[in-house]
Amino acid sequence: MSAGISVHAVDVASGRPGLGMKVEIHRILPDGSRQSVAEGRLGADGALHHPVTKGEGVQEGVHEVLFHIGAFFAESASPPPPFLELVPFRFRVFDASLHYHLPIKFTPWGFSLYRGA
Repeated sequence: MSAGISVHAVDVASGRPGLGMKVEIHRILPDGSRQSVAEGRLGADGALHHPVTKGEGVQEGVHEVLFHIGAFFAESASPPPPFLELVPFRFRVFDASLHYHLPIKFTPWGFSLYRGA
């Protein structure tokens, strides 16, 4: 796989992808400020379709993905009571020529994040 950052989200309680979930990717600059790398909503496959997945805008350094889980459930037909709101995933890109796949498995009450293959 080519360089880039990809995200994939699955609601494991319902067995469905995170269709429509808002996701943001930022680079955290040395002074602590944020530089937007990507923003969008996940497609029917639960993935973010953005040029960042092919490496556009990816640099070495600290990055953070923000998963808007609270809004995802609030927009559903029968939302559960709110618990999770915004789930951050901060990680380091140590080689911009590599691909960083960041899947999240989530429910209204918990999540699991990891670097995938």
